[in-house]
Amino acid sequence: MSVSYFVRYDIEIADLPAFLRRYREVHVPLVARWPGLRRMVLHTPLAWRDPFPVNPGRAVLMAQLEFESEAAMNAAFASRERAQAREDFKQFPRFDGTVVHQAMAQEEVFRAAWLDGNEEGA
Repeated sequence: MSVSYFVRYDIEIADLPAFLRRYREVHVPLVARWPGLRRMVLHTPLAWRDPFPVNPGRAVLMAQLEFESEAAMNAAFASRERAQAREDFKQFPRFDGTVVHQAMAQEEVFRAAWLDGNEEGA
């Protein structure tokens, strides 16, 4: 079972494009060196409409870090590379808001057949 570690930035910042650019160009290469990290995905908000009332959230960025196992994730957390990324976080441009960290187990409960080429016409 793989696990994901999410870092959600519910923040307000004067220059969001510059924040996101620095995150991609400086912080991501540091995080990419964590031992055992399989994949890192950045999620950024879209302008979307839902015909039903929902709480749209405030996140301007969500980073998803995927590991093979909880043990691999915990080993990465204890690494020198993680400490370096945490030091870099102190260099981020000043912002208001919260940053939430959460680790979660992944369970794929649906997969479209066409993703595996199992659908007619695929």
